[in-house]
This record gives sequence, structure tokens and C-alpha cells, in this order.
Amino acid sequence: MPENNKAALQGTIVKLIGGIYFVDASESVYECTARGVFRKKGITPSCGDKALIEVTGENTAVITEICERKNEIVRPPMANLDNLVFVSSTCEPAPNLTLLDKFIAVAEYKGINPIVVFTKTDLSSPQEYCEIYEKCGIEVYCIDNSDEKSCLALKERLVGKISAFTGNTGVGKTSLLNNMFPDLNLKTQHISRKLGRGKHTTRHVEFYTLSEGGYIADTPGFSSFDTNRYDIIFKDELAGCFKEFSQYLGKCRFVNCSHTKEIGCEIIKHVESGDIPRSRHESYVEMYKAACGINEWEYKKK
Repeated sequence: MPENNKAALQGTIVKLIGGIYFVDASESVYECTARGVFRKKGITPSCGDKALIEVTGENTAVITEICERKNEIVRPPMANLDNLVFVSSTCEPAPNLTLLDKFIAVAEYKGINPIVVFTKTDLSSPQEYCEIYEKCGIEVYCIDNSDEKSCLALKERLVGKISAFTGNTGVGKTSLLNNMFPDLNLKTQHISRKLGRGKHTTRHVEFYTLSEGGYIADTPGFSSFDTNRYDIIFKDELAGCFKEFSQYLGKCRFVNCSHTKEIGCEIIKHVESGDIPRSRHESYVEMYKAACGINEWEYKKK
């Protein structure tokens, strides 16, 4: 096909395998290569990227440009997310709130809406956990995977959006996705009784196109959702990633208050009064202490 006759389209990268990019554009999925100029500029296309492509044949094309991203996560590599959906079970395994809070903070830092989902509500009540996150202004959904109707509200929230699901293995994440979107037909495996966790069936990031509109990514579990150097939150930025702190920031006795132990800290005052959940503040303190060990100048110069 002559160069000047090539069709130019804009689409979304939905899958990457071995240097081949699959782009959903104009109601077709094109198998694409990327021009070497991206490597020279240090650009690595990711799932969720809006890309300009030049069609070179039947369902084949070349990516010519990656459009500006509104956000990105480095590992697993994803871009332009509207929602990050964190799935935790009420039991088997029990929720790890500290880990959950760390990932919610990363979502807030990246400008991605965090959504918390508690599954296995037929086995154990999620009320205790729901109260924590609802008090913080975070979207919470409670799901019984044996009742398909229990996921309808969450499903409606995701239509037309780009959303990534992640969660510890064995929490029923894939079953939830299949209940909401049966056409996905994702593979599930039962939880391992010996290890107390599920065996992973998701090996790479892939965006699934929803017939109702939008995309869903079923990502590897928390162990692979890595807050590496590009996702590190420095200590002075951390409080802004806990939305329940926002109305109290700037009201502490000391201007440089760390909100961890100081007398006259407005955040601690509202933790003591119950306005801020204690578990959330404990997660913040743990993250702050870890952030104090980061040499910010080393990361900022990279």
C-alpha cells in the first residue's frame, strides 16, 4: 500500500504480546508494530494508551504516535485509567487493610478514582470494613458472587470507563468480572487449601472491550502491582493522598507537622475523636516512616 494512501486512525492499545501491540480502532482490532522513534524518545506504549496508527494491510498497522496520557502506572504497565478497582474478600483470605490503603494512596496520587470491593459477603459481614472506607469518601461495593444481582450497581459504574481490577489472589476477582460481563469468559481456579490463596490465572495485562462501552483490565494480584520508583510517594505528598485528611490539612499547630505523633496535630485529633478511621491513620504512619527512608534527590534526578 503506498505511503500516501495509508489510512490513519486513532484507537486504544488493548494488549501487548512479544513486541506486538493490539489496537482497538474503528470497530476492529489491529495487530501493530511500533516505530523505533518511540524507543529513541524513551516511550514505551502501554495498555490503555491512545495511539495513532497507519493501516498497512488487513487488520495490520503501525503505531505512529502515542497521545498524551492523563495518568499511568508502571507495573503492571497501564495508562489513562478512570478507575482502579481493589477487590478484597471478607475472609479466606482476610483483607489486608494496610496493603489496601497503600494502593488506594497510589491511585489518589496518580489521579485515578479508587473503588473498593468486598467479596464473599455471604460468608462474613463486610460492615466493619465498609464503614472505614465509606467514612473516608471512597466508593465501596459489597458483592456476593453467588448472587449475580449483587454486582449490578458496580457494573453500571464501570460502563463507558477504563477500569483495572486488582486484588490478592483468591478473593473472587475473576468470578466477579465474569458475573458482571459474562462475555469475558475469564478462567478461574479454586483457592488452594494448603496455601490459603488462589492460584493465579492472569499472566499479563489485557484490556477487554465491553459491549456496553469501555474497557476492563484484569491484572495480576497485589504482589505484582508494584509501586516502583515512578509510583513512589514522597513523605511531603503523602497526606494529600488520604482524602479524609484534606479538610484538616493546614490547621495543625506546627507548619511542618508530619501528622504522625505531634502535639497539636489536627489529623491526630480527629483520629482520636473517630472522625478519621484509626486503621487508615496507622497505614499513613507506616507509609510515612517508609517514605522517610527515601532519598528524594536520587529519584528526582533519574
